[in-house]
This record gives sequence, structure tokens and C-alpha cells, in this order.
Amino acid sequence: MSSDTAIVDDPFAIAQWQLDAVAEHLKLGDGMRRILRTPNRELTVTFPVIMDDGRTEVFTGHRVQHNVARGPAKGGIRYSPYVTLNEMRALSMWMTWKCAVVNLPFGGAKGGVCCNTKEMSLREIERLTRRYTTEIAFLIGPASDIPAPDMYTDSRVMAWMMDTYSMHKGYSVPGVVTGKPISVGGSLGRSEATGRGCVYAIVNVAKQVGINLDGATVAVQGFGNAGSVVVRLLAQLGCRIIAVSDSNGGIYDEHGLDAEALQACKRETGSVSNYSSGDRLSNEALLTLPCDILVPAALENQLTERLAPKVQSKLIAEAANGPTTPEADAIFQDRGVTVVPDILANAGGVTVSYFEWVQNLQEFHWKEEQVNQQLKDVMDASCGQVMALAEREHASLRTAAYILAVDRVVNAIQDRGIYP
Repeated sequence: MSSDTAIVDDPFAIAQWQLDAVAEHLKLGDGMRRILRTPNRELTVTFPVIMDDGRTEVFTGHRVQHNVARGPAKGGIRYSPYVTLNEMRALSMWMTWKCAVVNLPFGGAKGGVCCNTKEMSLREIERLTRRYTTEIAFLIGPASDIPAPDMYTDSRVMAWMMDTYSMHKGYSVPGVVTGKPISVGGSLGRSEATGRGCVYAIVNVAKQVGINLDGATVAVQGFGNAGSVVVRLLAQLGCRIIAVSDSNGGIYDEHGLDAEALQACKRETGSVSNYSSGDRLSNEALLTLPCDILVPAALENQLTERLAPKVQSKLIAEAANGPTTPEADAIFQDRGVTVVPDILANAGGVTVSYFEWVQNLQEFHWKEEQVNQQLKDVMDASCGQVMALAEREHASLRTAAYILAVDRVVNAIQDRGIYP
């Protein structure tokens, strides 16, 4: 793929390019390619919200369902000033492949509202959530489309969504969303699932590429729900965390950072960049530090063609969605850097969301140990399948994961046939 700023800046163009590459490998026909390249449904809504000072603001939100051949649509809701329809299209497509690569009976979806929650009160966020939920209520449901938390949304937002949907139905429907508080049908283990699943993937792939986790050096970009859990769990496995960052910057100490102290620093000051020791560094500088394992757990398009030759890690585990551009991916493959792709590395969240959904349908809840063990079983099996396919096909882990995922979706489409 030639360098193209327009493509690099457009996550949907990247998602389509990735699909096209695998479609060539699978020798898919033009009709199937057209089905897979375009979302099944797209909804854009604009809606008013009364702010605390009495003025009325109008917000734009989206909900995109990419493909539902394998089951109900599944995907997060994000609140961000940078939400766009093309971003939702890309993320919904990646959710389709993510669900398929770990063999969950879901299709892919994504939603979001263009807003800046850092400038909004809790009551304003609640009003926005309830109105957005009402606008998309005819699309979502436990048998059709199940939202979950994503960037700048959390279990509280999911509780508001569930309550709003239930008010319209006239009875409680806990299965309409996942990532809820335990008190209203959430699952034990869900809050840590994305990071925990990423660590399970790292353990599997590190073993294959010969990295001993005891003493391995790790840099993590992003200290949110996924990154903070990765830091804590890898530290427990004996890794030396040498750098972490969040949106305000990062901190580096070659001798190692204390995972518990980092959590406390983030909680008390709002940023890990305020950590009491070590050297300050930028998010970009963190990506090129010498380390054994690099975990991008922040935003899309962080590892670019410009940065890829400078990256010094042996293993990259994509805890974020789409952090590596196709150009950078090709450079990593040429350099022998192993990349655990996002659709596998961060599939822990949707896997435990599936467990939560099942528990809601059964009205029977599991112990946390059972949730974590089931997650480990899914991640171990999926990593094993992807690594074995990569070895057979002499391909990268990303290519192998996409082959496995796309093939499963294609088989579902072919088995169901085209209506009418």
C-alpha cells in the first residue's frame, strides 16, 4: 500500500483495505466483497439536550451495524469530540472480525456521539445518554443489537441506556446492553476483561516468539480501562513496566515503575504523567522506547509509516482498535516484529460481554473465577488457532486472524443465503 495521507486519516479506508487484502487470499467473488465492504445498516441522529445553564445544544450521534450474519450486532458506544460516521463504520467492521476470530455468535456494530464529556456535568451526560438511547431504541435490543462501553463511556452510562430502553418497553431488559453495574445485571470480571484478555494473548504469543515474561520490559501507551489492567497483570507476571502514558503525557523509568503506585497516581491526580519519579515523555516517544513488549492501548493510527522504523520492541500487542496503519504493519512484518492484531488482542472485552449477555438471558450469574477461566479458555483457543494458521500460511498474525474471521463470516452468509 502506497503512502496516502487520506487513507491514513480515514479508519474506514484502512478497514476496507485490510478486508480487500484478505479477500484476495480467500479468492472471494465480487459480490461477497461488496457485501463485506459495506455496513448493513447506518443510523445518524441529531438531537437536542438541555444543558445545566438552560441553553439547548444539538448533538450528532451514530449507530452502525456492519454485519449480522453470525448473530445480533455487538459493539461499544463512545463519546468523543472526534466521533465520525467513517470511524463508526471502521469500528463496526473490526467488531465483526473480532467477534468471529474468537468465534462468538455476534456480528459487529459501533456507535457514538460527537461530544466532549470533559466539559459536561454528570447530569448533562445522563440527559444526552437517555436522549441518544431513545433515538436509536428501534435498532437496539437483546436479540438485535447489544451496545457496550467504549471510549469515555462506562458502566453508569450503560445503566442509563438500559433504564431508558426498559422504560420504553415497560419492563426491565438487562440484556439490551453489557458492561452494566453488577446491581443491574452486569457480570463479574467485565471491567477488567479487555486488559485481561490482552494479557492472555501476550502470554500465548510471547511463548511462541521466545520472550520470557519474567523480567521482560514493557511500555504501555494509554492508561485507561485496558492499559491500566495490562500494566497491573503483566507486573504480577514479573514484567518490568518501564513506561506508561495517558492523554496528558507519559512517564519513563528504565528501572521499572510500580503498578500500584501508578494506579494511585492516576486516581489522585488524574494523570500518570504526575508520577513521583522517572522522566516525562510524550505519547509518541513512548512508542519508540527500547523494550520487549509494546502495548498501544489508546487511539487509532498511533504507529505510522514514519514511526515504524524507529520502534524497538520485539512484540506489539494492540490493546487499542486500529493503532497500526497498513504501511507501518508492512514495515513491522519486514523487520520481523511480531504484532498481535487488535481483533485478537483486545477481544477480551466482547468475550466477557458475551458471557454477560448469556447470564442475562439465563437469569443466572457466574462467579468471577468462572468468568476469568472461560475468558482464558477462549483466548488460549483463539490464539492457538491464529498462530497455527499463520505458521501454515507463512503469514503474519494479523493476516491469519483476518483469514480465520472473514472465512467464518463468509461461511455464515453463504449458509444463510441471500434473501429473498
